[in-house]
Amino acid sequence: MDTQTDAVVRKSVKVPLSQEAAFRLFTDGIGSWWPGITHSVAGSAGVEVVMEGGVGGRVFERTPDGTEIWGTITAWDPPRSFSTTWHPGNDAALATQLSIWFVAEGPNATRVELDHRGWEVHGKAAADRVIGYDTGWDTVLGQFVERAGG
Repeated sequence: MDTQTDAVVRKSVKVPLSQEAAFRLFTDGIGSWWPGITHSVAGSAGVEVVMEGGVGGRVFERTPDGTEIWGTITAWDPPRSFSTTWHPGNDAALATQLSIWFVAEGPNATRVELDHRGWEVHGKAAADRVIGYDTGWDTVLGQFVERAGG
């Protein structure tokens, strides 16, 4: 596999929430669970993470010193899925593509699937980015599962 063009970071977690509740917590409630101290551009306790729902909405961190854009919503299908460009700390020209699906597995059980691709925009740095995000998403999704009661 050519890491720069074929790599996809895939993750899957289960939460004890309905599909709708899981989608709402992940999107509208992102500020309540995102680990801003370790997974933000500013890396500070003052980080607030925000997702503006709907195509064209922004995903960003708000800090005492200003706002950092992380991405722009490119697809919005509540409560089933959304996609966004993803470029925290980088110019939008270096955006990768992040897609999240919420698959109902019962009235109070949802599997959340993450697919992060498009690493070729980072050229020779792509392999390192893939490795970093592969472990980074474990931490982020772990916080989501914990907040969801899992």
